[in-house]
Amino acid sequence: MTLLAKNKWLSLLLVCCFVWIVPAAAQKKITLSGYMKDAQSGETLINANVFIKELEIGVQANNYGFYSVSLPAGSYTVIFSYVGYGSLSVNMNLIESTTYNAELQNQTIIKEVEVTTTRKDQNVKGTEVGTMSLPMDKVKTLPVIFGESDILKTLQLMPGVQSAGEGNSGFYVRGGGPDQNLILLDDAVVYNSGHLFGFFSVFNSDAIKSVNLIKGGMPASYGGRLSSVVDVSMKDGDMKQFHGEGGIGLIASRFTIQGPIDKNKGSFMIAARRTYIDLLVKPFTPRSSSLYGSGYYFYDVNIKANYNLTKKDRLYLSGYFGRDQFIFNNADESFNVKIPWGNSTATLRWNHLFSDRVFLNTTAVFNDYKFSFSGEQNSFAVKLSSGIRDWNGKMDLDYFTPFNHHFKTGLLYIYHTFTPNTVSGKSDTVSFDPQNPFIKYAHEAAAYVQDEFDLGPKIRVNAGLRYSWFAQVGPYWKYDYDQNRDKTDSSFYGASDIVKQYGGFEPRLNVRLLLDEQSSMKASITKTYQYIHLVTNNGTTLPTDTWVPSTYITRPQEAWQYSLGYFRNFFENKLETSVELYYKKMNNQIEFRDGYTPNNLTDEELDFVFGTGQAYGAEFFINKTKGKFTGWIGYTLSWTYRKFPDLNNGEPFPAKYDRRHDLSVVASYEHSKRWTFSAVFVYGSGNAITLPTNYYFIEQQLIQQFSSINAYRLPPYHRLDISANLTPQHKKKHKWQGSWNFSIYNVYNRYNPYFLYVDTRGNATKGIQAKVMQVSIFPILPSVTYNFKF
Repeated sequence: MTLLAKNKWLSLLLVCCFVWIVPAAAQKKITLSGYMKDAQSGETLINANVFIKELEIGVQANNYGFYSVSLPAGSYTVIFSYVGYGSLSVNMNLIESTTYNAELQNQTIIKEVEVTTTRKDQNVKGTEVGTMSLPMDKVKTLPVIFGESDILKTLQLMPGVQSAGEGNSGFYVRGGGPDQNLILLDDAVVYNSGHLFGFFSVFNSDAIKSVNLIKGGMPASYGGRLSSVVDVSMKDGDMKQFHGEGGIGLIASRFTIQGPIDKNKGSFMIAARRTYIDLLVKPFTPRSSSLYGSGYYFYDVNIKANYNLTKKDRLYLSGYFGRDQFIFNNADESFNVKIPWGNSTATLRWNHLFSDRVFLNTTAVFNDYKFSFSGEQNSFAVKLSSGIRDWNGKMDLDYFTPFNHHFKTGLLYIYHTFTPNTVSGKSDTVSFDPQNPFIKYAHEAAAYVQDEFDLGPKIRVNAGLRYSWFAQVGPYWKYDYDQNRDKTDSSFYGASDIVKQYGGFEPRLNVRLLLDEQSSMKASITKTYQYIHLVTNNGTTLPTDTWVPSTYITRPQEAWQYSLGYFRNFFENKLETSVELYYKKMNNQIEFRDGYTPNNLTDEELDFVFGTGQAYGAEFFINKTKGKFTGWIGYTLSWTYRKFPDLNNGEPFPAKYDRRHDLSVVASYEHSKRWTFSAVFVYGSGNAITLPTNYYFIEQQLIQQFSSINAYRLPPYHRLDISANLTPQHKKKHKWQGSWNFSIYNVYNRYNPYFLYVDTRGNATKGIQAKVMQVSIFPILPSVTYNFKF
């Protein structure tokens, strides 16, 4: 983009942000503000809605449940609403600025009540494009594999979101790779979201309060990834009473307890989960077995506490710690392998209310991801380790102006330490423990401003500008190489020296045009930079994948995304529908060069090649939100291509996750207060793959000749899952409440492909017979889980 074009963008953005902020109100305005809360637990409700019926204006609470709206003095009907909760309608005679904390009832408690004054049209009247929220109660009723509810698998049922593979919690969004999704847990980045090699996510559903997916029209407050944001918030803890919940499944159990630290002032939540595959198998494995002493398990713990220091100050402390552990020992202990990996995060957050219009959030975050592989055989031992560690600080300020502009501005800083695959070992008395020169350090910073406002009665705008900056810093040895990849020269950078730096402006613009009370058009333009990248050979987020920064060799990824959507509700907002079109242009995409094989003795950057990508498609969504029968249908038609000068003879090729058709059908039927039935059907075109097409011998060595990149397809993927939830009737005073979930995964026993390989047999004399073989891992799988609350 030329400098002139950039200046036009900035000028347009500044006009959108500031020109309408004028003291146009001749009549004195007062402010209504407060917090949106759960009536039972006192937890704040993130991004809840406030609607002034007489003025037909609405505002949205911020990420911490605080709202503020300015209006002329008078009598009004104020409607408070939140997804999964019954709306609250309050008549107010407002003659001066007022604080009102709205407490909403969860719909699971007021199922029999028909609420008529609801405002469930946020999908039509909000400015969000490609944004979806997941009600946790709905997540827990869907069919699950091995009895474990999984929010990331539920996200895969949304249009524009594709599964990374059979049973995998990894996902792709609108043609982007797995590293292009920003996954946050209480503001801490989750670098590896999978347990059990990706079959389960790290998120314990009992510990989660809300999940928001943004796949188009990303606000300026988010950055660092090209494709999507998954913003997950943990429960704060019940402010009013102690209670617990949990579940016992086929392979894992979980337990959560929460309650007040000081009633109505502070609370806590502790959730723990562990698999017991290793414990179940151990009694049945004799000492003579080659598997004796081997096993696998994972565990995780979520902790959160908060306290109201004053009426204007609230302190939060939250953390996550999870580990996977795979151990293999053969019977005579001559060969041992240990593979531990996991995430650790800690978040300290302070909310301060300067006034009824100004809200400040200050956050400090630490997160650490580690992977390790160690093996021993007789006198030989080898260890491989990798990881990423961050120290993060940020400030976000919300300003609700007297003219009902919602300003947000903020600053972010992260210090990264990247440890790529580091190998050490020993054989007898000889040790190999290099001082790894490939550890990299980096600073990342960003500043943003955004404004959401009404431009007349029909048009609502969310405009923002973000500036991001990234610098690779020392200590670091920079080497120059010749054509044979031999070192020719070197330079050393000290701890405070900048090796290479990047930066740029990221304009964001979302516009909603209200066509009538039931329909709207929305459009968005988003520019994003991504400064860290996932090195992977398979397209999924396995623990062996490593994160690398932008350096003097590797430039940051960047993308422009354009979205256009039509949203319409029917039958008094009981049926939500939408059609969204998108186009994404990506630069500086990363792949490995042809013929790459992992080599931990040289920097992996030397094997990178760079190119461009594009993705475009259409997403269709129908969602029935009310009644005994609820559910949704999501369908995506999409194309995703990559073009690299050094790959495929410079010709474009479909990305691994180019998938023409993706269909999800989700249905839930509440038969009675005791029984709820659910079903999920998914269909997806097969992933693109590369296969060998010819074989020949050179000096008795079998040589394979491969097709062009991703010229073939896996067979289509489809399956049906069903579940039933039984909730026995309990007396109102009964302190223990139990329920059962019965699920069947892959009801008609479809052998879906996990991967393909080519089986070759023969020799140079008799010739070669090659046959493509399919590996499938999950047949029909029933599961039973007992859930309880007390």
